[in-house]
Amino acid sequence: MWEVRGDDHQFVHSKVMCWVGLDRAIEMAETLDFAEDDDRWSTVREEIHETVLERGYDDEIGAFTQRYEGETLDATALLVPLTGFLPPDDDRVVSTVDTIREELATEDGLVFRYRDGADPLPGEEGAFVLCSFWLVDALAVCGRVEEAETVFENVVDYAGSLGLLSEEVDAERGELLGNYPQAFSHIGLVNAALYLAEARQDVEIQPFGAHSLD
Repeated sequence: MWEVRGDDHQFVHSKVMCWVGLDRAIEMAETLDFAEDDDRWSTVREEIHETVLERGYDDEIGAFTQRYEGETLDATALLVPLTGFLPPDDDRVVSTVDTIREELATEDGLVFRYRDGADPLPGEEGAFVLCSFWLVDALAVCGRVEEAETVFENVVDYAGSLGLLSEEVDAERGELLGNYPQAFSHIGLVNAALYLAEARQDVEIQPFGAHSLD
């Protein structure tokens, strides 16, 4: 996801997305009555699921980590409940959201991609706007709507005079950093608004990419 420099690793988010690919392929095949190799696909999907839970979640940290057997927190773990990989009320999901909120986020909800030192590039970066909206999404899916609304409003307040958002925000000075305007930031804003709208209506929020052919 982040093109982290360094040695090769098994990244948890990449594995979760492999699970998503198989899960959605199986669903589409069933919907379209396509004669796929269901047993093989289902078996591999389950193997990925079990491995991620075994090697990608750290009980001591209380969260899914950036890579297998790693200790680095990564904001991509906020996507776990959005994919349908685990239900929002799973203890590991709840703990992951809380841990990221405590360890990677500012008081008003700006979220950093990962802890300092996870990438050997020199310098410091700001909070990532897209990740901040992922926190809104995760909170909304977990039923913490008021908390999600507060974070959403806080993040939107960082928009410039034209209502546009950059890639990052300097969490101390409130300055917009990086690419401006940044498409990913605005996609995150739109998605977060949709998640909040469904959560306010008490609608069961479907994992992204699921049931698209119904």
